Amino acid sequence: MAKVNPALEMITRKQRTLAASAEFSGIGIHTGESVSLRFVPAKEGTGIVFKRIDLPSQPLIPATVEYVQDTARSTTIGIGDVKIHTVEHVLSAIKANGIDNLSIEISNIEPPVGNGSSDVFVEMIENAGVAEQDATVPIVKIQQPVFWSEGDIHIVALPYDGYRISYTLSYPGSPFLKAQFHSILLTPESFLHEIAPCRTFSLYKEISYLMDRGLIKGGSLDNAVVIKDDVILSKGGLFFPDEMARHKILDLIGDLSLIGFDFHAHIIAIRSGHSSNFTFAKQLLKHITMENH
Repeated sequence: MAKVNPALEMITRKQRTLAASAEFSGIGIHTGESVSLRFVPAKEGTGIVFKRIDLPSQPLIPATVEYVQDTARSTTIGIGDVKIHTVEHVLSAIKANGIDNLSIEISNIEPPVGNGSSDVFVEMIENAGVAEQDATVPIVKIQQPVFWSEGDIHIVALPYDGYRISYTLSYPGSPFLKAQFHSILLTPESFLHEIAPCRTFSLYKEISYLMDRGLIKGGSLDNAVVIKDDVILSKGGLFFPDEMARHKILDLIGDLSLIGFDFHAHIIAIRSGHSSNFTFAKQLLKHITMENH
């Protein structure tokens, strides 16, 4: 693992894993295939690692930017031909709860979708309990702005005492969505109540395109919010008026967790998605580590 730039200010905390194992089974949103996911406590210094238990060699894939292979519709990590799709919802729950070391055993190519949010993964963590370990982990304090822009997509990390994320969503072509904004100081409690329940969403025309090509075989109104003109199609209606902006924050937390370091900053994102999140994660990692000096 790369070392933190010694010029940056740091504080430390104890590393954490889970106190017990926890398991959940369901279907993958893109494949529609059955899959089980199991959280297994891991020793200090392990990091967050996925394990494909359905394959003969049970290969391990660390959840870091180095192993990101695709960010087209979700975040995919992999080594060679061994891949895991749509890792962001799992990683978001793990990051928000301050888990540093965990083996994630998975029996197929993508985690179970649950209801399209991080709810089930937070519940797994709560059921297992969190265990503090002896070793420490650094929390890096961002001391100068780090930013990335392309067209009308912008992401910046500003100095801040804590981890705050502010997201602006803009869909000027959608009569319903238009623009949404949400900001949150990330803690396990704020994530549980404000972010974890927020489901993945899509415009109807995008869903139609994916369905026609067999790219979202597990998708349904049980695990997604669909917007058609000024009508919302979902099970139980919206959980929050700005649920879509909140889900974008959920994705951003998961994607930025791939940096592999805890940091304090105010992340301000405008219209970002998985691809831009990943690009910014690499840039922020470069700022944090010795690679920039």
